[in-house]
Amino acid sequence: MPSCLKILGISFVAIVVVGAVVGSITWAVLATRPLPPPELRPLDWWENTIIYQIYPRSFMDSDGDGIGDINGITSKLDHLVEAGVGAIWMSPVFVSPMVDFGYDISDFYDIQREYGTMADFEELVEKAHSLGIKIILDFVPNHASTESEYFKRSVAREPGYENYFIWADPVVTNTSNREVPSNWISQFGGSVWEWNEERQQYYLHQFAIEQADFNFREPAVRNEMLNIMKFWYEKGADGYRLDALPHMFEANPDDHNGTYPDEPLSGNLFVRPDQAGYTTQEYVRDQPELYDVVYEWREVSDRWTEVNQTDTKILLAEAYANIYNTMLYYGDERGRIGAHFPFNFDFITSLSANSNARDFVYIILHWLTYMPRGQVANWVFGNHDQNRVPSRFRPNMMDGLNSLNMMLPGVAITYQGEEIGMRDGYVSWEDTVDVAACNQGNPDNYLEFSRDPARTPYQWDNTTSAGFSTNATTWLPVGLDYMELNLQAQREAERSHFKVYQALTKLRKEPTLSHGEYHIESLTANTLVLVRYLRTYDTYALVFNVGQEQDAVDLSAISLLREPLTVYISSIHSNRNVDDTIPLEGNLTLNPGEALVLRGSPT
Repeated sequence: MPSCLKILGISFVAIVVVGAVVGSITWAVLATRPLPPPELRPLDWWENTIIYQIYPRSFMDSDGDGIGDINGITSKLDHLVEAGVGAIWMSPVFVSPMVDFGYDISDFYDIQREYGTMADFEELVEKAHSLGIKIILDFVPNHASTESEYFKRSVAREPGYENYFIWADPVVTNTSNREVPSNWISQFGGSVWEWNEERQQYYLHQFAIEQADFNFREPAVRNEMLNIMKFWYEKGADGYRLDALPHMFEANPDDHNGTYPDEPLSGNLFVRPDQAGYTTQEYVRDQPELYDVVYEWREVSDRWTEVNQTDTKILLAEAYANIYNTMLYYGDERGRIGAHFPFNFDFITSLSANSNARDFVYIILHWLTYMPRGQVANWVFGNHDQNRVPSRFRPNMMDGLNSLNMMLPGVAITYQGEEIGMRDGYVSWEDTVDVAACNQGNPDNYLEFSRDPARTPYQWDNTTSAGFSTNATTWLPVGLDYMELNLQAQREAERSHFKVYQALTKLRKEPTLSHGEYHIESLTANTLVLVRYLRTYDTYALVFNVGQEQDAVDLSAISLLREPLTVYISSIHSNRNVDDTIPLEGNLTLNPGEALVLRGSPT
């Protein structure tokens, strides 16, 4: 022992013991000291927003002609603020003969007159921006109307326009009959090839005959697309939804001895020979060249944003494709970046009223697993091309599905009417106007093809034409249930889909949802739980019975949940109310379709 310690009469062993005790106390204090809140990364405006899709023709009619318009949208912006929406995406409002109701554009630089004027559009942008709402336009690059100047000049072989579209000579048989260049089938039925008498060639149309496909191997076409994008950016657009991207390229005849190769038959026995899907479609969609175009658009958009010092201009890719092709829209392994996100259609293509909780969990994790690191997810439950959510699933699932949409990480996308649980409207064969149904259907089977039921006018109240128009006759008939199912009734009701939706959009602003982690699992075959958690912040959990029978679950198995657990939101058919206490131990019984959002202590 050192002499100094002997002189002080202190044992070395005692010092070690005292030091150990002090050290233990220090670590105990540190262990019990509350951890500081995590540093929250600043989010760009779009990363946690809610995008609300408006189908302008059916949203609000301001002039009594039975057709929705831009001024109608402007007049209802307060509803979107009240709903908690951060951006609106409008289906096309550009000049069009309306064969496909705006997706057959004849002038990409002007507004369709029945929708309004350029001044009306500029007023919409100004007011929306003043309310904190971004404007996303529907950009349709794949094709143009056969009434467009582009097509007319290409037919006439004007210099610079000769190859603007996909033109092909006929195949001449031994009998000298004129035949189409290949067996490719249009998405709306029949051959993709249509004969043009003036030019004496076939042109390609992957959709309606009146929608001629651009030739994206022609540099002039690609330059024109950039010009169109920049034009509307200058008008105040905050981004684009990019329509029908998988169809932008077809097989290159240079790779097939100068011909367009026939596709093998798919073997699908449930489609007719003139319907899409009868062949494999391997030559008419998902060609690798299309990603180069998307990456170029992203580069130009980012450069435009930087030069003009504006908020981010976003690109959203519509892509019904397999998971590998879909993820390429985000970018590639070489570091090129593409769309801010491709739409996630898995809730549309892979789930239905017959899906169980395990199906839901699998589909959600499927996207999150394949999504490239650092990218932002998104969730789409419906749109103007699909049957409405309560009609595809079940009406009693509406609040639970909206809860999933709002509580999953990333961007939530709402199609107009989902916030009030609108269902498919009934549209008779006589009232049917959708080109997909008119081309492929008949009075007995047209509803298999028609998109009209999802496009019936928005149901604002129980007055004439559901408050959509002062005209008793509207472009599509109003839903038969509008007297009971409308926004005004739900705003006045004590409990309603709309009030649930409002509570959910408010919840999304909590750091737990904007920045937190997630955990999702199926507790039983019918019930799933989604937990959102973030250190030092309240934890939120969605418990959702997707089945058709009552179900009981045990929440104590979820280690992320801490008591006290209280009801933050309950679906309208639930017998539980906000602030009710839910015990962690014991069985929690849920009715069919019932959804509860629970708030718990921080993890």
